[in-house]
Amino acid sequence: MSTMTLPELAKKMADIDYLMLSTRAEDGQLAARPMSNNEDVDYDGTSWYFTWSDARMVDDIRRDPSVGLAYQGKAHLFGAPPLFIAVEGQAELITDQAAFTEHWDDSMDRWFKQGPATPGIILIKVQARRIHYWDGEEEGELTL
Repeated sequence: MSTMTLPELAKKMADIDYLMLSTRAEDGQLAARPMSNNEDVDYDGTSWYFTWSDARMVDDIRRDPSVGLAYQGKAHLFGAPPLFIAVEGQAELITDQAAFTEHWDDSMDRWFKQGPATPGIILIKVQARRIHYWDGEEEGELTL
């Protein structure tokens, strides 16, 4: 079992943008969907994701804020497996315009045409509680 620190893991995660965010659906089943870090990938245990306030995942988080995040890094040379990361965390729904502006990246204009002032958007903040990782050689777990 590795003893990687959060800053060491964060450095390895720096180029991972897309991930799967899992919630507990109304019927109790797991529901997962792709999300982007919005190029806000300076990881300190907290992640930020924009979505529509009427999205099903927002209702899921209101019912149960426990979420999962699944990351997969790029494959290495010579066939070595990529870095896999599973995060267990607590989600919080943010409606504060200042937070929107703070975490906004212009690449998000593709989905939200009026930028951080787009009506009907919400920010999901996920605070990691436990992180599992594996890169083909090292594996470990961090509890935050």
